[in-house]
Amino acid sequence: MVTAWTGKLQIKPILTALRRHKAGTLLIILQIALTFAVICNAFFMVEQRVDRMSRPTGMDETNVLAIHYRWAGVEPGLIPSLTRADLQAIRQVPGVEDATQSGSYPLSGHSSTEGIRLDPSAKARIALAAEYFTDDHALATMGARLLAGRNFRPDEVGIVDPSKATPPAVVIITKALADRVFPDGAASGKPIYVGNSIPSPSTVIGIVERLQAPSPSANFADYSVLVPAWLSESSGNYLVRSRPGQLDAIARDVPAALVKLDNTRVFPPGEGVRTFSAVRQQAYRVDRGMATLMTAICAILLIVTAAGIVGLTSFWVSQRHQQIGMRRALGATQRDILRYFLVENALIATGGIVLGIVLAVTFNQWMIMEFEATRLSLRYFVEGVILMLLLGQCAVLVPAVRASRTSPIEAIRHI
Repeated sequence: MVTAWTGKLQIKPILTALRRHKAGTLLIILQIALTFAVICNAFFMVEQRVDRMSRPTGMDETNVLAIHYRWAGVEPGLIPSLTRADLQAIRQVPGVEDATQSGSYPLSGHSSTEGIRLDPSAKARIALAAEYFTDDHALATMGARLLAGRNFRPDEVGIVDPSKATPPAVVIITKALADRVFPDGAASGKPIYVGNSIPSPSTVIGIVERLQAPSPSANFADYSVLVPAWLSESSGNYLVRSRPGQLDAIARDVPAALVKLDNTRVFPPGEGVRTFSAVRQQAYRVDRGMATLMTAICAILLIVTAAGIVGLTSFWVSQRHQQIGMRRALGATQRDILRYFLVENALIATGGIVLGIVLAVTFNQWMIMEFEATRLSLRYFVEGVILMLLLGQCAVLVPAVRASRTSPIEAIRHI
């Protein structure tokens, strides 16, 4: 045992000492393993949600106002004319750049989705895409960037009964969807089939850089199709783009202008009139809460693990107090004593990390099978190993320093 405390450090005596304290050693190993498995998967989930929350919509979010409305007691046949009157009134409000009507919009949470095919008889779709029913003012209002082709013409915008929808003659799609359906990059001017059992194709007349799907959690978030049509429904959305610095003013003036024009329109509380920053905040509130919860759980686990290491090492130091004093009397330096406890803790941490890797992989595989999660990358294991080793060494440092300061006279005092 002397060689473990003086001169060149030997691992075997440390392992012998750990075997004498099996219960405490196994408890810390299990605690480190559980913490490692949880933080690897939790940090992975947190990063996924942070990436999702920072994903761009493709819109000019700074200057866009979203208005959700419902017509109360209005005949369906009157809705198109009322919508045109609304849009004309909105565009005349000072500070308004443009306005459009749409069944849904990015991050709104309300949308229809359709399968995209090149062969109408094919059972398998190439992609699933969000479908936006809107008009020729949509791109200008949203601030979406047109990369190729052209915008809709006013004469191409029709009125569609949702229960009797027909294939649109022309569509605009996002670049991500164009690249998915036409890997060769030649999407503009090509026919595609939007929906199931559609007898006639729709011609792609334009490609926009990006327009996110209404559902923030959709796995096809960048696949969108714009259809030149208004839905004859009792509810819908107006998107209004303000001139720079005028958003607060139009958020007040536009709803007032609409109410003055016609009071049969209802703005539901909570999502009636919102700036797009409020839309984003509300769309990602679940992701934000989950990220906060996961971060808090990880912090608590790390604190508890560090406290366990400190407590166990302090207990061992108190038990070995006289032995440490004797080793100091035999020539062990403070550095030897300190190094002993650091190496001892490193061995315990290594055992916990090895077991933790097995638990982390097992948990991730379960998440993949049950929730279609993404496979945990190697980076999280590397970062987890570094974090747990640093945590263990920092936690053991205080009791180890206290042990190294034990005076050689302690060996004599307690004999």
